[in-house]
Amino acid sequence: MKRKNTGNHVVTTVAGENVRAFVPNPLPPDPPIAWSTELVQKQEEAAIALGRLDSMTSFLPEPSLFLYSYVRKEAVLSSQIEGTESSLSDLLAYENSESPGLPEKSDAIEVSNYVSAMEHGLKRLREDFPLCLRLIREIHEILLSKGRGHAKQPGAFRTSQNWIGGTRPGNAVYVPPPHNVLSDCLGSFEKFLHDEKISVLEKAALAHVQFETIHPFLDGNGRVGRLLITLIMCWQGALHQPLLYLSLYFKKHRSIYYDLLQKVRAEGDWESWLIFFFEGVRETADGAVKTAKSLLSLYEKDRQRLLNKGRVAGSILQVHHYFRGVPLCSPNHIVGALKLSPATVNKALAYLEEMKILREITGKQRGRLFLYQKYLQILNEGTEMER
Repeated sequence: MKRKNTGNHVVTTVAGENVRAFVPNPLPPDPPIAWSTELVQKQEEAAIALGRLDSMTSFLPEPSLFLYSYVRKEAVLSSQIEGTESSLSDLLAYENSESPGLPEKSDAIEVSNYVSAMEHGLKRLREDFPLCLRLIREIHEILLSKGRGHAKQPGAFRTSQNWIGGTRPGNAVYVPPPHNVLSDCLGSFEKFLHDEKISVLEKAALAHVQFETIHPFLDGNGRVGRLLITLIMCWQGALHQPLLYLSLYFKKHRSIYYDLLQKVRAEGDWESWLIFFFEGVRETADGAVKTAKSLLSLYEKDRQRLLNKGRVAGSILQVHHYFRGVPLCSPNHIVGALKLSPATVNKALAYLEEMKILREITGKQRGRLFLYQKYLQILNEGTEMER
């Protein structure tokens, strides 16, 4: 449905040019969401899929091993939407200190910042710290701590005008609220986050759009806004582990995603956005369950191959198990993590390479990196760079 008043345009002057900036109305929408039969059904399907995903964590032998790689996949996808050219392999290699010079050759350092920001936010929530503006600033500060955004006020709401699209505010696709009204906009936004009358799925959907519309930072708004979806799910208890990330869905449907954000601002069409969002939650949750099952199946199959070879050294099984959590790593990392001798680790790696379970990817004698190739291929779905 169309809403006559979704916010107000105010004239602000930027570099001597008068531009119309948009100040959104506080949430929830007024008039309220029109819950059609289709919209109710989409929300129910999303809730069922989300519940299925959450219950799956109780069946995973070691959820933390799956989470290590899955969180990094999300970091890569969310950063790719913003234009970074880093793959999951780049990130995993960067996290191995034996890969000098990689940050200069790729955007892996920015993706690594995203992982750190995400982990910080989730840790704070587990400590019963509320989801609030202060936590959002903390996350942003970590996100922009190193890399291209480090000079754009990390951890601070902007004190100047920004815009989306175009070369200047005058020809921009969208101009967010002026900085002098940010305090009011963000105060209302924080109040909405604590509105207990709104269901978790609806809250995550509405909050994401509102955050992107306010665009409170000079840089990193998209990444923080997408991360906010998962933080809300975990904070409100819909997920016990951070397994739902919509960046792949948004990347696949990028033009529709941006069009729907703009339709909310221009027409107040929250209903079309909610249908899109709920479909994304269902598709993404089902995809995460499928990925987890595929990874578990591959690991068990390879483990059985090792056991079928007769008496296999326990260290080989240990090293294989380690790659389940970190599918690309160096011998030194394994030595440190498993407290095994370098000779034992190298012998195990050679055996796993001979079994074609692992592959050494550098071709060097020093600074070697081993890859659990089939495992990473499953995780890599959707993260391939568009050339």
